[in-house]
Amino acid sequence: MNAAAATSATTTLLSSPYKRSNKANVGSNDFNVMVDKKIGVHGNGGYYNVFNGGFYHGKASFLKWTLDDVVYVARYHRLPCVFAAGLLFFMYVEYSLQMVPDSSPPFDLGFVVTRSFHRALVSWPELNTLLAALNTVFVGMQTVYILWTWLMEGRPRATISALFMFTCRGILGYSTQLPLPEEFVGSGVDFPVGNVSFFLFFSGHVAGSVIASLDMRRMQRWELAWLFDTLNVLQAARLLGTRGHYTIDLAVGVGAGILFDSLAGKYEESKTKSALVSGTIKEPFLS
Repeated sequence: MNAAAATSATTTLLSSPYKRSNKANVGSNDFNVMVDKKIGVHGNGGYYNVFNGGFYHGKASFLKWTLDDVVYVARYHRLPCVFAAGLLFFMYVEYSLQMVPDSSPPFDLGFVVTRSFHRALVSWPELNTLLAALNTVFVGMQTVYILWTWLMEGRPRATISALFMFTCRGILGYSTQLPLPEEFVGSGVDFPVGNVSFFLFFSGHVAGSVIASLDMRRMQRWELAWLFDTLNVLQAARLLGTRGHYTIDLAVGVGAGILFDSLAGKYEESKTKSALVSGTIKEPFLS
């Protein structure tokens, strides 16, 4: 076999036997793909249509579910199963619940749980003042730590997270200005100091503590993180006892701390990638 014949044979073997029709739309990227078929959710295969880079399965996934798949999900994905049960339960609760009348104060489960603590704070002003002062010290600890990570350690993530969080809290707090609970027990040494006005939704006390705790965990400062978490729980109990926040304010505060810490991390990552691509020197804020 001469060289020309060998080249021709090799080209024939390597080339695809299927060619797209010249009549096809030039701007379309649609084509069909065959994959090995397997039975069950965990090995879905079959015939796929690809439309401009996105897959569309020719047969609905749930039609291939088997009893083994159901058992697998119940055994190895218990948390989503619990959430599914919670969805059904709270759908029933929501649709059968009697709404709180306009003339009544809001119902708050945290207020019910801390009713005895609230009565103690009302009858013992000195205890309320002491706990308020200790809580203000804890807020100062959060602030000092968050600023320390940036100014002294050169890690701005916690500071950026706090800036994101308090800005969003201000927007939401002003947008929906909730009434102060009728049983509110204030103190002149509470933060903000001086019984000034404040936004109820959401709790900056709780969110700031979560931001600091997450940073401590990143740096493997486990004991300090557990200390902040414990103080945060005590802080939440006090805020409920004084009626300084509703339960939803505290719960969203935890979520806000986690969310804005994640967003600050993504912001840092995007700026780092941008600096690497452009070859620019990092700004002092991100040093």
